[in-house]
Amino acid sequence: MNNEIVDITIIGGGPTGLFASFYAGMREMSVKIIDSLPQLGGQLIELYPDKYIYDVGGFPKILAKDFVANLVTQAHYSKPEILLSETALSVERNGDHFILKTDKGVHLTRTIILTAGIGAFRPRKIGLKEEVEFEEKTLHYGIKDLSLFKGKNVVVCGGGDSAVDWALMLEDIASTVTLVHRRKRFTAHETSVNQLMESTVDVKTSLNVKAIEGEDGIVKEIVLASKDGSEERVALDHLIVNYGNISSLGPLKEWGVDMDRNSIIVNSRMETNIEGIYAAGDVTTYDGKVKLIAVGLGEAPIAVNHAKAYIDPKARLQPLHSTSVFN
Repeated sequence: MNNEIVDITIIGGGPTGLFASFYAGMREMSVKIIDSLPQLGGQLIELYPDKYIYDVGGFPKILAKDFVANLVTQAHYSKPEILLSETALSVERNGDHFILKTDKGVHLTRTIILTAGIGAFRPRKIGLKEEVEFEEKTLHYGIKDLSLFKGKNVVVCGGGDSAVDWALMLEDIASTVTLVHRRKRFTAHETSVNQLMESTVDVKTSLNVKAIEGEDGIVKEIVLASKDGSEERVALDHLIVNYGNISSLGPLKEWGVDMDRNSIIVNSRMETNIEGIYAAGDVTTYDGKVKLIAVGLGEAPIAVNHAKAYIDPKARLQPLHSTSVFN
């Protein structure tokens, strides 16, 4: 056990956690970041490093991997101790600090900020037994290298932002792009859907993937079925499935924090029901909550400022602006 007590331990190294680390440094707090993934960046790096992000102020669009690289550089302002491939298991209070146990050790911390995103996740699959044969070869749940699809015939399944964004990004890379959605209406942002409809992407709605055909892990055709039983075949080289993720907060659910489904309930201070434990980003819920990266980046300083005031009641809750700090 490391006997040093840090001011803040951040559970989750995605965008919200990284920005919380930076802001904690501005408040001159010591920081530790713990993440179960082998690298920082959360879903953005694990699933979508080459996908553009559009919902962060100051960036009309930026690749996820470049955005994360900037956040990592910024996060080091607090000189955090970063522990990767380590899973938080349990927490207990010991006087003025917490004893946090992970699968690799024990850590002491005055406060905790939970920025675990959607928690541990795995992709939601089509549900066909033959899927396994093609996974990691020509069936993909995320894209880490766009060049793989150059000059290929690609089918993207899904109707959310990820599916629509991938279809649009692949338009100028692949030979053909087909987007298959199970429903008539899309859940992606309206602007993206409008761009899709004006693109060369072949959009097919109200269709389910009934079968995947091919051999040796190489897809050749998919069979699409409508509700009335009619079918059509689409030839392809790669299949990308973006049906979202099945997620779980795992051991965090046993900490005693109030939850609504798979989200942690917080108040306007980003406080959980446990004094000294805060949460920010997609892991949280409250009346009016919107799950966007930009929102998490705003919630992180709120959590940090209140953690600072919790540790030191004499500290300013509202510090000077960053322009004043750096000038």
